[in-house]
Amino acid sequence: MVKAAVTAASIKVGELLSSQRHHQRGGCHHVLQLYALKLANTVLAVSVLRGDSKVSGTVIFEQESESAPTTITWDITGNDPNAKRGFHIHTFGDNTNGCTSAGPHFNPHNKTHGAPSDETRHVGDLGNLETDGQGNAKGSVTDSLVKLIGPHSIIGRTVVIHAGTDDLGKGDNEESLKTGNAGPRPACGVIGISN
Repeated sequence: MVKAAVTAASIKVGELLSSQRHHQRGGCHHVLQLYALKLANTVLAVSVLRGDSKVSGTVIFEQESESAPTTITWDITGNDPNAKRGFHIHTFGDNTNGCTSAGPHFNPHNKTHGAPSDETRHVGDLGNLETDGQGNAKGSVTDSLVKLIGPHSIIGRTVVIHAGTDDLGKGDNEESLKTGNAGPRPACGVIGISN
């Protein structure tokens, strides 16, 4: 996945070069310098998911600056087919007792649980993964609350895949506003800096 990001960056540089051919050589050089600076400031992080079940995969995070949204890309296998499974960032990067050591959802603003599109939600509320007929989930979203840069960085915290569907805080019990009733934690992984 990281190689794909580098390849995409190379393609963008190539596009910049070809779009600058009709301009002065110096102008093209400055555009490339600015683009290289943008790439140099981009932070990449990865979480490799494992657990007590057959669920496994990777989640890649990418953020260009503290004010930019974070792109979250996942490739996860081993879930039930045609299912929705809770997908969250939990507070601690501690997996010593399995995924339960990761603690509650990451919630630095002390909000109640919600959907990723809700104004009131935990930073760690990523909603549900949707699996295909083989139990695989691949996708990508951008999120303005999830940060790799700044005081509420998710680096060192844990991504957790749950065994149940997240009710997005719309359930009729108190647990809905804490966890979305997403259930057990079959797989998780600490979020670490990538290159």
